[in-house]
Amino acid sequence: MALSASPVVRRARLGAELRRLRRRQSLTLEQVCDRLGWASTSKLSRMELGQSRPDLADVLDLLDVYQVPPGQRDELIVIARDAATGRAWSRALGEMGERQRAYAELEAGAARIVEYQPAVVPGLLQAPAYARLRVTAGALLHEDVDVEADVRARAVRQEVLRRSDPPRYTALLDERVCDPGGAPADVWRDQLRHLVALADRPHVTIRLLPRDAAPHGGVHPLAGFSFYTYPDPADPRTVLVETLTTDLRLAAEADVARYERLVDWLLAAALSEEETADLLARRLGSALVPRPREPRDAPVPEPR
Repeated sequence: MALSASPVVRRARLGAELRRLRRRQSLTLEQVCDRLGWASTSKLSRMELGQSRPDLADVLDLLDVYQVPPGQRDELIVIARDAATGRAWSRALGEMGERQRAYAELEAGAARIVEYQPAVVPGLLQAPAYARLRVTAGALLHEDVDVEADVRARAVRQEVLRRSDPPRYTALLDERVCDPGGAPADVWRDQLRHLVALADRPHVTIRLLPRDAAPHGGVHPLAGFSFYTYPDPADPRTVLVETLTTDLRLAAEADVARYERLVDWLLAAALSEEETADLLARRLGSALVPRPREPRDAPVPEPR
């Protein structure tokens, strides 16, 4: 099912618009809540921060208080409906943990995605066996992870790259991502084949950063991150930074602008698409060549 707008992003957009409208009327949170008879400011505060799914009736009441003209009102009602979407997304995304859902909701409505990974293949590029390996490894630190559900969720997320209007996707990967990293030989060969095939798609770009790459000024990312932009330029660009225990979502323009500069520096330091494709093909060729087996009872050479 095609999902055209991320409710997470639309909530952030709606919250910013509501906050701007309130301030334009020189109203405090308390004054607005008093006019509407709301018991506390927490509901309005969460709406302005994009932290809750809005009730359309509440939004309409706020637009009345802020005296929003008809044209702008209609636009904000559309945004509020996108922000309130719940059931359709639940059906489309299926069974997902909180972290997978955060990525899926940002990916589904994106026009462009840029991901940086220092050590592992990103989820959108993972072959099934490799995905299972990564999820199983993650479960060693997060005992509540349902491995089977997480593997299925990753496959659902990957549908975004196969839809009729996919986002422009760029993966910036440290060269060590191309090392097996303990993966069984057959799993790793399958993953390399998968990367080579994906790199042929017109909307997918894979760029490797050589081990000795020196981004501008020697600035290296401290963690993997994903950068999202959306068809509506007024929707906030968003960065999701991966950490061990949770993922940090950044939408403040100052934060996003820093990551945008970092993406530009990484692109300048990375191998070209052609060089990357050649390196991946060579790695795959090496992985396909069987290693010579040591004889079980090799004769011990006579001392000279």
